[in-house]
This record gives sequence, structure tokens and C-alpha cells, in this order.
Amino acid sequence: MIESAVLWLLKFLAMPTVGLSSVFLISFISATLLPLGSEPAVFAVIKANPSMFWPVVLVATLGNTLGGITDYWIGYRAKVAFAKERSSRWFHWLAKYGAKTMLLSWLPGIGDPLCTLAGWLHLPFWPSVIYMAIGKFGRYLFMTMTLLYIPNGWWRWAGDTLNRLF
Repeated sequence: MIESAVLWLLKFLAMPTVGLSSVFLISFISATLLPLGSEPAVFAVIKANPSMFWPVVLVATLGNTLGGITDYWIGYRAKVAFAKERSSRWFHWLAKYGAKTMLLSWLPGIGDPLCTLAGWLHLPFWPSVIYMAIGKFGRYLFMTMTLLYIPNGWWRWAGDTLNRLF
């Protein structure tokens, strides 16, 4: 039963009519503290429909930025949880460089906690959001353009190799 539900969900999310909403949802969730990558979804939608490059990149950036804002507000409200970490070098570094540190919010593993710590430190909201969006947009633009320049033959070879292995 669970397997059929998962297959239905994957089939539903792959439909062209919900491609952008899927990219938005996956990008939003992956920007929270949950470990999920949005790049495969972004790349798959763009590879399936190259004319959707800019809408997909912009929707992914919006979803990922809103997820970062969610992290910011979690941190803003969670002072008690981080009280013992107050003296760590991350806090001093964020306090020193301020909202500009949100340019690094795209980094895997540390970007989401950076957004949370920025909220906890009460860094200025709108400058943080702007720098966050710039960093995330740059990631999607670079990653997607790089992946699109890899020839299709390589993707077929990689898929065939993985199928033989598993």
C-alpha cells in the first residue's frame, strides 16, 4: 500500500501541469532543516522542457528563499535552544559580517543553519532575505547551466550503468 502511494505521488509530481509547483515544494522543503536536495527536481524539469529554464530557476529560487526565511524565523524565536552556543565562532562570525553572510545560504549542510542563526541573532530581515535570494539564485543558475552542458549521451551511460549495478 505504501509503495503504491509513493509511486502515485512520484507520478503526480512528474506531471507537466504540476512541474513548477513540485519544484517550488521540493525547493522549499530542502531549504528547511530537513535533508533533501532540490537540484535533481530542478534539473529534471528543465531537461524535460528546456524552454522552462528561467521559470523553473526562478520558482526554485523563490521556494528555497522562502524556506530560508522559515529557518530565519525559527532561529528568531529559538533563543533558548541556542543559548549555550552563544560563544561559538559561528555567532561571532555572523555578528561581524551581518546579513552578507546569507550569500552563503546556498551551501549544502551549513546554509540552512546559517539562516537559522541569522534569525536568532536578529540580523536585519530584508537585507538577509535579499542576500539569501542572491546566493540561492546563483546556485540554481550555475548548477542548472552546468548540468545542461553535459551531453545527453553521458546521462544515458550513467543511467545504464546504475541500472546494471542495482
